[in-house]
Amino acid sequence: MFKFLKEKIKEATKIFSKKVEEEAPEERIEVKVEEKPKEKIVEVKEEKVEHKKTRDFEEKTEEKELFRGEIKKPEVIEEKEEFKEKKGFFKKFHEVITTKKIDEEKFDELFYELELALLESNVALEVIEKIKEDLKKDLVDSPLKKGKIEETILESLKSSIEGLFEDNKFDLIKKVKEKKPFVIVFVGVNGSGKTTTIAKIAKKLQDNNLSCILVAADTFRAAAIQQLEEHGNKLGIKVIKQEYGADPAAVCYDGIKHAESKKIDVVLIDTAGRLHSNKNLIDEMKKIIRISKPDLKIFVGESITGNDCIEQVRDFNEAIGIDAIILSKLDVDEKGGAAISVSYITGKPIIYYGTGQNYDNLKEFNKEELMKSIGI
Repeated sequence: MFKFLKEKIKEATKIFSKKVEEEAPEERIEVKVEEKPKEKIVEVKEEKVEHKKTRDFEEKTEEKELFRGEIKKPEVIEEKEEFKEKKGFFKKFHEVITTKKIDEEKFDELFYELELALLESNVALEVIEKIKEDLKKDLVDSPLKKGKIEETILESLKSSIEGLFEDNKFDLIKKVKEKKPFVIVFVGVNGSGKTTTIAKIAKKLQDNNLSCILVAADTFRAAAIQQLEEHGNKLGIKVIKQEYGADPAAVCYDGIKHAESKKIDVVLIDTAGRLHSNKNLIDEMKKIIRISKPDLKIFVGESITGNDCIEQVRDFNEAIGIDAIILSKLDVDEKGGAAISVSYITGKPIIYYGTGQNYDNLKEFNKEELMKSIGI
């Protein structure tokens, strides 16, 4: 995954560092280097001698016995030119190194290649600006060691991108045990993989010996109710529903009451795949939130839609205040712009990502794996 983004960043960084090497003014600076002093090792030869000792036995006979291993006083044989480090003391000397330095104007000019690469990978503008400011702090007017400039840029870039992610130590299984029933509302637009993701979460709950029900609150499409029912039948989970066109908030209310009466652990609510630009549908979503009072609001977005996914998560967060994010189809996303942007845009953690259509194709989000996919 993120093949396109990986190649673009690699290419842009090479261009950036090459231009710094070629165009930035050169300086030679003297730096202090600390070295631990060395101490001579003296080789000592141990001479072993024979020694006689007399014992008296009961038979009153004397018997001489040889003992080996008594060591004479060490005698210095020779000094070798071998050394070892002596702890606790330091010697200082100076070394002259060659560096390059760029000012802010030159940095803005050179950053263009990297900015273009990030834009082509669907990275949000706010994220690009954040990366730019981070790199500027590290690179502008700082001595960059000649021959190490590309390495320095990549280290700065890695640190900046790692800072885009909120703390992802989000244990859903542990969290749902906090109360009963624990109510989760899933939001997202049509085609984002929301309903399938809900089924994957249901399977994960089952695998952890937690009971759950599915609530078909997307009453605007008859097909949506049928799709959720199919998942419920396959997993052996009850689906709470009403007729097509019914009040979705009322369906949520019924589902929560059923869970309370049957002591169900978790309520998973599927909502209509609303267009984030449709005010009436957003208002309906707010009503669902007001009635169901969910413990968790999860946005499900399709990673491969790039900037569309970023706009969707931004608008849903402004409307209802989401708590966490699940990205579907991340395994086939070559650009990765949504993956590295949505958490920073909302300030919310990415908790899972989808890797296929099977119920087990849901992985916990891992920042280290994502950084490895980017190649830095």
